Amino acid sequence: MDSFVQLILTLDMSIRLSVVLLLACLAGLFSERSGIVDIGLEGKMLVAAFFAAVGAYETGNAWVGVMAGCAAALVFSMIHGLASITYRGNQLISGVAVNFLASGMTVVLGNAWYKKGGQTPTLSGNARFHDITLPFADALSDVPLIGPIYSDLLSGHKPLVYLAFLIVPLSWWVLYRTRFGLRLRAVGENPASVDTAGISVVKLRYQALIITGILCGLAGAYLSTAQAAGFGKEMTAGRGYIALAALIFAKWRPWYAMGACLLFGLLEAISNLYPSINIFGLVTIPVQFTQALPYILTVVILAGFVGKAIPPRAGGEPYVKEQ
Repeated sequence: MDSFVQLILTLDMSIRLSVVLLLACLAGLFSERSGIVDIGLEGKMLVAAFFAAVGAYETGNAWVGVMAGCAAALVFSMIHGLASITYRGNQLISGVAVNFLASGMTVVLGNAWYKKGGQTPTLSGNARFHDITLPFADALSDVPLIGPIYSDLLSGHKPLVYLAFLIVPLSWWVLYRTRFGLRLRAVGENPASVDTAGISVVKLRYQALIITGILCGLAGAYLSTAQAAGFGKEMTAGRGYIALAALIFAKWRPWYAMGACLLFGLLEAISNLYPSINIFGLVTIPVQFTQALPYILTVVILAGFVGKAIPPRAGGEPYVKEQ
């Protein structure tokens, strides 16, 4: 295979695989910027993937599945908010509980409804998202260099892929160019000063979790209705935790988050496309190592960047209103 074509194929798969991480990373960004540590991204994505597949299968419409997935993730996000904001519980324990609840509930309901060991029936037709061909992609496909980049790399993705990358500049604008974003970042840094200004800390944090739930819903829906053709047991495969590592690597900034998620997507694409890498005919890297690359990078990032990346100062601390 021509090296340039192989590069385009690798980058194309990297984009597809990074979408789930990107949406989850942005979800964690809004949550943690408000001072809520959200380790429950994994569970919210998992329950969203399940209900998105159920909604799409029962109605035959993928967009209905997306709405069902977002609604399910939103409910779990509010459960996390109730425990960590209203009752001021430990945010890490609440997030872990959300993950366990989603893991068990999706399997039990899937087995009860469809008798397939926790899986949903295979989606087909309009119940799945299909690739979108951008204008002039076919006409430009034979143009050297530009043609393959536009027609094969940029064109031919699912609608949720384009939506995910559009959310990046939107998130930047909301956080850094709106009053809501200013207040949200202030709540994550110094909630007492926000409260003193007469702004409800509880309301802002719940609003952040609503955004988190919607973004996790989109991530889960993409998994089951676009990347795959239905729900499978534990299909998130730790992506929520990888998204948290990417968020730390990105220092809680939207554009950096996109770059970090594309890096993780690239490593996952390499592990899928090149399971056994031969180095100059001397050493063959085993498939187990390449498959573990994204998780190895997660450990490296957490070990090397946690001390250097400065999180929001009020992150993880429940706010108690001063009397």
